[in-house]
Formats: sequence, C-alpha cells, structure tokens
Amino acid sequence: MTPVRSLARAMLSGIFVVQGYRNFRNPSRLVVAAKPVTDKVAPILRRAHPSFPTDTETMIRMNAAVQVSAGLMLATNRFSRPAALVLASTLVPVTIAGHPFWKNDDPTAKNNNEIHTLKNLGLLGGLLLAAADTGGKPGLRWRTGHRIGHSRRSMQRAVRTARREARIAVRSAATARRLPG
Repeated sequence: MTPVRSLARAMLSGIFVVQGYRNFRNPSRLVVAAKPVTDKVAPILRRAHPSFPTDTETMIRMNAAVQVSAGLMLATNRFSRPAALVLASTLVPVTIAGHPFWKNDDPTAKNNNEIHTLKNLGLLGGLLLAAADTGGKPGLRWRTGHRIGHSRRSMQRAVRTARREARIAVRSAATARRLPG
C-alpha cells in the first residue's frame, strides 16, 4: 500500500474513532437528537430480532462501538473496504439525527447544520472511494473477466486438441483396416 493511501485512510478514520469514543463514553448528550431516528428504527430491529436492545442510549453506544472498531480497521488497513462501507452506513443515521437543517428556524443553527451535513456528505464520498479502492490491484470485475477469458481459451484449446486426436484416431483406424493381418 502506498504511503498516500495509508495516510488518507488514517485521516479519514480519525473522526470516527474520536467521535465514536466520545459518544460511547457519554451517550446521554445525544439521546434527545437521536430519539426520533431510533424510535423509527426500533420496531424494525424488534421484528428482526426480539431480544435486540432498542433503547436510544444503547443504540448510540452500539453505533459508537461500530464506528470505533471500523475506524481502527480502516486506519490499520485490516478489512479496510468492508470497514469503509460499515462507516458509510453508520454515517447516514448520524447525519439525519444530528444535523436536521430542514427543521431549524434559526438561520445560524440552520447554517451550522447545513455545513455539518455537507461535511458528512464529503466524508461519505471519501468512504465510498475507500470502499472502491483496490490498492492498485485488479478489482473483482477485472479478475472475473480475466478468468472467464482464460477458461474460454483453455476450453477452445481442449476442443481443438480433441478434434485433432479424433482425426488421428480415425486415420489410424482406416490405415489399420487396410493393412493385412
């Protein structure tokens, strides 16, 4: 991995590790803002798994723990592509709950939330790039196409060889019939 990629991933993951740690230690400061979102998500989670904790503070802590662990994985280049996708998925509800600029009447608060929403959209874009980055190695699409092409050529060679061997066998049998004895 190039130093630029390593540095960029560490820089991108920093906000998730730091904020995730803070939110894990003190989730109560976010409960009021997160409650509308968690109230909408809780019934879905209960249907999926009845014993899943759906109180707002626990969900904030779980989201924070996911952000810290995925942020560390991204920074250390361990499963960095899946970690980037996980971080991107945690960013959406955080942005909706934490920066609802469409609900603000105060121009200063609205402007502040718009800026944070745009910042989070920029982070989302960076995470999507990190998720798509193959580190200079061929991607899955190229490798699959390359394997298919290789298999096709191998099959064509096998068919040509089988036809050639069949022609030789036919000629040998015809020659053997013509020989006496």
